[in-house]
Amino acid sequence: MADLDRVRTWGEALIRLHLDESWRFGFDSAKRRAGLCNYRDKRITVSKYLAARFDDDEIHQVLLHEVAHALAGHAAAHGPAWKTVAEGLGYVGGTTHDGETATELAPWVGRCPAGHITYRHRRPTRPTSCARCSRRFDERHAFRWTRREITAAARRAAQRPR
Repeated sequence: MADLDRVRTWGEALIRLHLDESWRFGFDSAKRRAGLCNYRDKRITVSKYLAARFDDDEIHQVLLHEVAHALAGHAAAHGPAWKTVAEGLGYVGGTTHDGETATELAPWVGRCPAGHITYRHRRPTRPTSCARCSRRFDERHAFRWTRREITAAARRAAQRPR
């Protein structure tokens, strides 16, 4: 599990090495995405919740991914120009992270009639059904959503490495 002080040191070092001095590093409270390149504010951020769960190699890849975005520019998105820059930095991952998310911080819990559970960080706005029970929307497998209270203790626990 990555130590957040070490992640900050790596992020700041990569920015100094590859970007100009107007760029900054920070942590954010994202629960589903690992990192973000904010072009307007010239800031690269990493989820404090997910960084604490990832191992050192995974978080290093997240940092390289975001620095590649800063270097390639907004218009490059995840296209060929971004991929070339990312590979040049040593990035070996895909366009998005496929690791775990901070489900214990998701206030919406959906249960299908078969007992499968899913989590949402935002209130569901339309009916959804269980993908494990049916590949297409099927009312017979619709989730029943309930809201749970996320306490300050749960937030602190989510920031601790597992």
